[in-house]
Parts: sequence; C-alpha cells; structure tokens
Amino acid sequence: MAYWSNRNDTSLGRKLRDVNWGLVLLITVIASLGFTALYSAAGGDIDPWADRQMARFAIGLVIMVVIAVTDIRVWMRLSYVVYAIGVILLIAVELVGRIGMGAQRWLDLGVVHVQPSEIMKIAMVLTLARYFHGLSYEDTGRIRWLVLPLAIVLVPVALVIKQPDLGTAMLLLASSGAVFFFTGVRAWKFLLVIAGGGAALPIAWNFLHDYQKRRVLTFMNPEQDPLGSGYHILQSKIALGSGGFSGKGFMQGTQSHLSFLPEKQTDFIFTMFAEEHGLIGALVLIALYILLIAYGYAIALRSRSQYGRLLAGGLTTMLFLYVFINIAMVSGLVPVVGVPLPLFSYGGTAMMTLLVGIGLLVNVYVHRDVEIPRHMSGPLS
Repeated sequence: MAYWSNRNDTSLGRKLRDVNWGLVLLITVIASLGFTALYSAAGGDIDPWADRQMARFAIGLVIMVVIAVTDIRVWMRLSYVVYAIGVILLIAVELVGRIGMGAQRWLDLGVVHVQPSEIMKIAMVLTLARYFHGLSYEDTGRIRWLVLPLAIVLVPVALVIKQPDLGTAMLLLASSGAVFFFTGVRAWKFLLVIAGGGAALPIAWNFLHDYQKRRVLTFMNPEQDPLGSGYHILQSKIALGSGGFSGKGFMQGTQSHLSFLPEKQTDFIFTMFAEEHGLIGALVLIALYILLIAYGYAIALRSRSQYGRLLAGGLTTMLFLYVFINIAMVSGLVPVVGVPLPLFSYGGTAMMTLLVGIGLLVNVYVHRDVEIPRHMSGPLS
C-alpha cells in the first residue's frame, strides 16, 4: 500500500534539485556577514574566530544537505532516539560535565566540547512533532494526551535549569509551547499555564542563583551599578547609539575595538555590527532574518504531513526566539540571558545545531508532498 505520493520515491538527484537553494543562499549571506564581524572583532585577523567559524559553517553546510535529502520518515522514526540521546547527554553533563563561566554545561569529548542543551533544542521539536503527529485533532483537546508531552518537555528543562542555564531552559519551553500551539491545543490551556507560572514567580525567585537575580535587577535599573552588573548592557547601549544612522565604518567601532564592549564575538556581536554599520546595517541584518523566518513558516504551511508542519513550525519558532531574544537582550529590552545570534555569534555547538535544524527545515520542503500515515510501521519503501 502506498502511503505517500510519488514524490517520496524521487532519486537523490531529484531531491538535490528540490533543495531550496534560495534558502541556502540566504543563510550563507547571513553567515558571511557574521564572518566579517568576527574578522573585525579580532582586529582585522581571521584568527582566532573567523577562520574556525568558516570551517564549521562549511562542514555544517554539507551535513545540512545530507539531512535535507534523507527521507523524512527516517527522521520521524529517529525522533525518540535523538531525544533519548539528548537526555542521556544532559545527565552526563550533570555527572561529569566541564565547568566554565560558573556553569556546568559542556561535555569534554577530547577533540571538541559539546553542549547537550543545544542538541536538546532540536531533539525536543523532533519528539513533540512525532508524538502529536500520531494524535487526532480531538485527542489534542483531551488533557490526558498532554501529560506525556509535558513530561517530555519538563525533564530536559529541569536538567538544563540545574546546570544552570535559565536562558536555554526558557528557549526550550517557548519553542515547545509553539509546537503545542501549532498542533491545536486550546488557548485557555496556555492561559492556565501562563497564569500558573506567573503565580509561581515569587517562589521561583527564591531558587534563583545570586547572579541570576542580579541580571533581573540590572535589567530594571542598569544604572545602579554601572561598573559592575550593569556594565555589559550600558556599554552595549552606548555602542548601539554611537553607530548612528550609517555607522562608524568597518573595523572603526570604538566601543568594541577599545574593549569597552564585552563578549563582542558572541552574545554582543549584533551591537558591534550595529556600531560599525549603523541603523542601516542593523535593519538590513534584521530584514535578512525576517526573510529567513518567513521562509520557515512558508515551508511549514506548504507541508502536507502533520509531522512536517509541526517540525518546520517548531524549528522556525526556535529560530525566531533566538534572533528576537538576542537583539532584545543587547538593546536592553529583556534581561541578559546569554543567547547567541544565529549564524553570527562565534560558537561551535550553536552553529552546528542551527545548521542541523535548517537541514531539517529544508528536508520538510523537499518532502513537502509526502503524506505520512498517523501510525507508521514496517520498513520504508
């Protein structure tokens, strides 16, 4: 019995032609702007950041294309396995993880350091998409069918909070919430969860670490400690403002090159870019991200399978949250939570994870006409 259309039987060559190369070009343009920013951050040298970032991107592009042309049903079947591996890695971080910058978030694999919470961002969306694909619309309205996916979300979130990494935990919750929304969970259930979370905030405050409390207090009044906890965000605002309308020019940013701006190659790279290229450059970069996000949601809407729609919608929402939180964070609109700018900020695990996610997004596009039965069993054909 054929479960899907003939498009599913296409050859590798046909799938490669079906890859959305416009999307690939778009992420290459964004990443290339990031390379120039890292080159500038290093004072006009590709070492130590730009060269490594370019190598990661090149490797990640190959992995992305491989993921894109792999049968979407393979990823569907592997969804729970990927999630289980992610949870095991998070537990391993708790037991033998490497401590850095006051948190225990990385695993030392000898050659590279891996941050399992980044892997879990993809694994979570894959798993929820697989689970909800097997439910009918009526089932999603019954609370008993939501208990298991809630547990799927809360277990890794609790492990990530324990590291501690509150920013990533919030991203996991928000991107998971998007999958719940796309699958048709009623709005009143979201309002109930939000109201419950709001009521628990006074209790949760007592469990925050001191540095997390300082971040929140600094967000509300950064001028209270301009040389201490408020230094990062105040310098970021100064750099944004000093760029003006057209910027100071490539490699001419004073706040970044005189080392006033902290973490200019990672979390605050948007600030450095805006100081050098001004409001015009910042708006162009934001427009590129908006185009990328629009591509993602268009792919989700185009997919004929529920799994494809939920996967593309969840991954695109995660991308949107990355961009929004990073830019809002360096602009002082939300507390500093250590979220990188996608394809721009220096970082190995974040770059590879993002390209894997985009690979899955392109995979949904390539297999957009594949119809997957609610309960799939037996070998693939």
